[in-house]
Amino acid sequence: MRQTSEGLLPPPVLALPRATRKRSLQRRRSHAAWVLIAPAVILLAAVAGWPLARTLFYSFTNAALDTPEEYDFVGLANYLELADGEHFGVLADPLWWQAVWNTLWFTFASVSLELVFGMLLALLMNQKFRGQALVRTAILVPWAIPTIVTAKMWGWMFHDQYGVVNDLLLRAGLIDTPLAWIAEPGLSMWAVVMADVWKTVPFMALMLLAALQMIPADLYEAARVDGANAWQRFRRITLPLIAPAMIVALIFRSMDALRVFDLIYVLTSNSEATISISGYAREQMIAFQEMGTGSAASVLVFMMVAGIAASFLWLGRFDRDGKEGMA
Repeated sequence: MRQTSEGLLPPPVLALPRATRKRSLQRRRSHAAWVLIAPAVILLAAVAGWPLARTLFYSFTNAALDTPEEYDFVGLANYLELADGEHFGVLADPLWWQAVWNTLWFTFASVSLELVFGMLLALLMNQKFRGQALVRTAILVPWAIPTIVTAKMWGWMFHDQYGVVNDLLLRAGLIDTPLAWIAEPGLSMWAVVMADVWKTVPFMALMLLAALQMIPADLYEAARVDGANAWQRFRRITLPLIAPAMIVALIFRSMDALRVFDLIYVLTSNSEATISISGYAREQMIAFQEMGTGSAASVLVFMMVAGIAASFLWLGRFDRDGKEGMA
């Protein structure tokens, strides 16, 4: 402490312990971050908060879609109820669990394939060759096409009599008779996955390409001098440096795939073999006019997607040593 005529003064900021200065700086940054995102949070709460609260409210009622003002509270009956020795509600419906399995399988298959093909395209676009700009522009075309148009286009391509997919397979001798890609349960989900991969691979490729552009070329030159081959350079340099961008791309695509609805609904008419959790909620609310049951299914969809997103964010708070980092 310094002695002055006014009394004792606190020590200078620079005299504070390093850990204390770091925590103080982090608190100021956190406060500034909240101030900056507050308008967006308020707008999001106003736009999305009311519909979410209304959906949660109706999930505890037996309201019908044509008369939403007429309802009785039924508690958790729309979710799960035991009556006369039998279970009722969304969680007791085998179709709901089929939709959950379809959604998880679709998410895993499509995102995995998108990562592989997106990586290959990103590595290709990162090379310098004649027509590079044209290739990058052409790759963006599938991503720019609306999902509904994509579904209708692939629906014609998968047509069992006139589709180009069967025609190519027949010409190549891979099949003897045309396949009903959309009608057969064993093929319909693969048809959806292929259509989704074709549309969203450009997103994954662009995310990875942006990360590849940030890697200094000197690292590759030094690795070549040391005798590292192409695979070793990819495994030791490329993959670790693009890992953060790759994880972000996987998170975005996983969240989007878990909410899939329009592609499946248009391409396969929401059949039982391909129905998603969003399609199940829509069917209960629109097709069956069960607003309470549909709201309960919608709440479960929200909880599933939000839970997985929160898990990703929680895991992101840990560094490679397993210690919690500062968000």
